[in-house]
Amino acid sequence: MKWIELSVEADREAVEAISELFAKYGYNAGVAIEESIIPDEDEEDKYELDLDRPVMVSTWLPNDERAEEVRELIAQHLWHLGQMRYISPLQVTISDEEDWANAWKEHYHVLRVGRHIVIRPSWREYTAEPGDVSIELDPGMAFGTGLHPTTRLCLAALEDYVTAGMSVLDLGTGSGILAIAAAKLGAATVLAIDNDPVAVKSANENAALNGVVASQIRIAEGTLAAAGNVQFDLVVANIIAKVIIELAHDLAAALLPDGTLIVSGIIEDKADSVALALAAAGLHNRERRHEGDWVALVAQR
Repeated sequence: MKWIELSVEADREAVEAISELFAKYGYNAGVAIEESIIPDEDEEDKYELDLDRPVMVSTWLPNDERAEEVRELIAQHLWHLGQMRYISPLQVTISDEEDWANAWKEHYHVLRVGRHIVIRPSWREYTAEPGDVSIELDPGMAFGTGLHPTTRLCLAALEDYVTAGMSVLDLGTGSGILAIAAAKLGAATVLAIDNDPVAVKSANENAALNGVVASQIRIAEGTLAAAGNVQFDLVVANIIAKVIIELAHDLAAALLPDGTLIVSGIIEDKADSVALALAAAGLHNRERRHEGDWVALVAQR
């Protein structure tokens, strides 16, 4: 199958709006957010994020009879968004799936997050340091590489809140990066859920890549309802503010008493609305973490 890749460079403040637009029209709601990086001068094959440069946001369309209509619709929406924030002209690339699956790999590098977590793309070499929690990752067409601030915020929070033996729910698992991190940080059981079959496939492959055994982590296709009536010590959801607000009561219900909720995918000007929704659902807001214009909230039942 041939695919059309649609990409724009944009100010960080515009990334959430573009992501929602791309998720609405892109294949399986797939969106990739690529940060600019700076090579580490001291260590080869390590990089830091360049927070002063624009962010690349991409989605994909199957090259079928509706592709041109959808592309034009996206371009119109981007034009309106571009009246408020910098957004580059829409870039359009047509490629075979296999070609696309290999081309983006050059953009991903070994990345340190929090105190000990290291995200290593499966095709990159890496020498572990004492105390490292290494996560090997091949994101494929699923979102969640560790590069986006919301993913990094969640990883750092998991490092602080996951304790040995706890049960964890990862809602909207994407590549499985947060579920794998929870398992490697000591969670006894992890349920990872995503409504995108491409993400479920990717998450299963990455769990196997990291040697996370099936008795420790289970990956399922579906929504929060797929968790049934089971409650968890910790729930993490890296999605978007609107969905978190809509699911606030269900997320609270999925927690055991004194359980911890970590949510991100929240642009700063929507953080108060999310916090209010969590409070209305009976959750105590414990902590607010920032990276650039992005926010993660930690709450407790």
